[in-house]
Amino acid sequence: MADGLDVQLRETAPIPLELELSCAPGELLGVVGPSGAGKTTLLRAIAGLHPLGAGHVRCGDSTWFDKASGVNLAPHRRRVGLVFQEHALFPHLTALQNVALAMGHHPKAERAARAAELLTRVHLQGLEGRKPSALSGGQRQRVAIARALAREPQVLLLDEPFSAVDRRTRASLQAQIAELHQGLAIPMLLVTHDVEEVERLADSIALLDNGVVRLAGAPSQVLRDPLAQRLVFGEG
Repeated sequence: MADGLDVQLRETAPIPLELELSCAPGELLGVVGPSGAGKTTLLRAIAGLHPLGAGHVRCGDSTWFDKASGVNLAPHRRRVGLVFQEHALFPHLTALQNVALAMGHHPKAERAARAAELLTRVHLQGLEGRKPSALSGGQRQRVAIARALAREPQVLLLDEPFSAVDRRTRASLQAQIAELHQGLAIPMLLVTHDVEEVERLADSIALLDNGVVRLAGAPSQVLRDPLAQRLVFGEG
């Protein structure tokens, strides 16, 4: 896929991977599967945080990893926005400072204004000066999303970003991702255990099991397959 994310991963240990997947610009790909299937490892490998034995990771016209040609860019050289389950904000910095810290590619004089724009985009205007301890769990996760966008990523990776918040906050954050999805022309990968979440947000689904993509396609097709019923819902 010339303009999107193209991933082929081969690894035997410590977590085996043997998979291929692609995600088009503007597409949100939901990644589901049982615990230990390799979902988080997949995201970490794309971001350059997990070593790989073989394969490639390409996004647009950039090659981030290609074992055959010896290419393996460091994480900071890959234009990846990564949002974890735990927001991982710096506690001693304000919301604005946390976001601005990801803008090393911009002149220092421009960073505060750009960070404020991103915080407004995730509906946190007026809270720029608060430190993480003075924000709710949902607000902290919105700061984390703004920080991921601050890198002007070529791909956005979301690793169980809503699982640590209550149901009401989760619904609000899901709406935030749906809104971003409409305005971002980049590939987005969402790892989740929440079937309703992936049905609501994803354009397509990849079902992982033991490091292998077992099923891929539209949510309505994948989630109704007997294999998905067994691996995702625990039925059968």
